[in-house]
Amino acid sequence: MPSALKGRTSASGIWGGRHSFVRGRTYLVEAASGTGKSSLCAYVYGYRNDYSGRITFDGTDIAKLGKSAWRRLRLTSLSLMFQELRLFGELTAIENVRLKNNLTHHKNDNDIHTLFDRLGIADKEDTPVSLMSYGQQQRVAFIRALCQPFDFLFMDEPVSHLDDSNATMLADILAEELDARGACAVVTSVGRKMKFDFDESITL
Repeated sequence: MPSALKGRTSASGIWGGRHSFVRGRTYLVEAASGTGKSSLCAYVYGYRNDYSGRITFDGTDIAKLGKSAWRRLRLTSLSLMFQELRLFGELTAIENVRLKNNLTHHKNDNDIHTLFDRLGIADKEDTPVSLMSYGQQQRVAFIRALCQPFDFLFMDEPVSHLDDSNATMLADILAEELDARGACAVVTSVGRKMKFDFDESITL
């Protein structure tokens, strides 16, 4: 894990120290706004490298990975639900999900429709994302994040705009997916927490 953001020092469970995320375990990363939770996700996912210290994946320093290695990791081992979601507003909810699934072929159509139904947005499948509420968009982004193989799923504030009922359903689906895959989840929060029995809580 990175020792610190460049130019800052901090005493925390990650910055300024060492930490490992282990397959099969779940982690809640709690942080005040601006302390680096989104940066942590960006570093591990490999689209930012402005950190000091060292991040390794299965013993390999990620700074040494080339484009093909990153492509393989993101298709098979790493999935990320961005805080800002990064959905395509002009596309419908189902089209956003299928963009990912058409690359991975990880879920069948029935699986995807069932996820939309369980998360209360079955009637929004054909709605352009730009016309959906932020909470509805969060659920679409969550479904998309599940549409690939992964050993590690990073979720950056996934329930910030969900009511208790939908947040609970998201947590239930997450638990099922992790159990089926034997995977790890790292969930960040700056306040509202997912109701989930995490193995470990970390403070940034």
